Amino acid sequence: MSDNESPVRTEDRGAIRILTLNRPHRRNAIDLPLRSALAERLEEAMADPGVRVIILTGAGAGFCAGGDISTMRRMGEAEARPRAQAAQRVIRAIWQGGKPVIAAVEGAAFGAGTSLALACDRVVAAADAVFSTAFTGVGLAGDMGIFASLPARVGPAKARQLMLLPARLSGTEAAALGMADTVVPSGTALESALADAERIVTAPPLAIAAMKSHFARWPSDPLEVLDHEVDAQVRLFDTEDFAEGVSAFHEKRSPAFRGN
Repeated sequence: MSDNESPVRTEDRGAIRILTLNRPHRRNAIDLPLRSALAERLEEAMADPGVRVIILTGAGAGFCAGGDISTMRRMGEAEARPRAQAAQRVIRAIWQGGKPVIAAVEGAAFGAGTSLALACDRVVAAADAVFSTAFTGVGLAGDMGIFASLPARVGPAKARQLMLLPARLSGTEAAALGMADTVVPSGTALESALADAERIVTAPPLAIAAMKSHFARWPSDPLEVLDHEVDAQVRLFDTEDFAEGVSAFHEKRSPAFRGN
């Protein structure tokens, strides 16, 4: 498979590695091949001594539309747990790796797309990017570290409201809340992220790695959240509400959740 056909494209610019989610026909929605490839590419970049900074972005007009609902269906624990753990492998690679990861967000970052962006060390958002937690739309609670990253960025009370009452926030609104670290004109997120990366490349890598290790342990170890998220996602994948959310998505109607 050529790099252009891979679910994650890789490009090196000096000591900066750009990882591009490469499913533009699905708005870079995360299916199993993409999440496995992204985890592998992140782990490779973290292990490569020639890489100092990683940039994560999306092909086409959007960053990531979340989990690919077209590949989802009701499933039991034996199937759901490996699926959920594969998503958490991506976040573990970001949080446990010693190199900073910058998200360059254009267009949609929905559900797991928001989680993925917020898991990064820096979020560069286009002014007209769109962030939304969106998990409850298909009967899920959320994963990929969002119960650690979102409260850390916006505070527990605001995070609770953003999860309970999902809203679509522009890049400008997301930056005002702290979900994004800087807002830039549309079409320039990658350019701006590269400029930031060029500055970070000059910093001492061991010190940067130590910083990441320290932040991962404040105020408590956020990696513990990942196991709790997996347990919850596994339970929710095997519910009527999840099946209803997926059906409603395909039938282009509003879901009717009943709590079972």
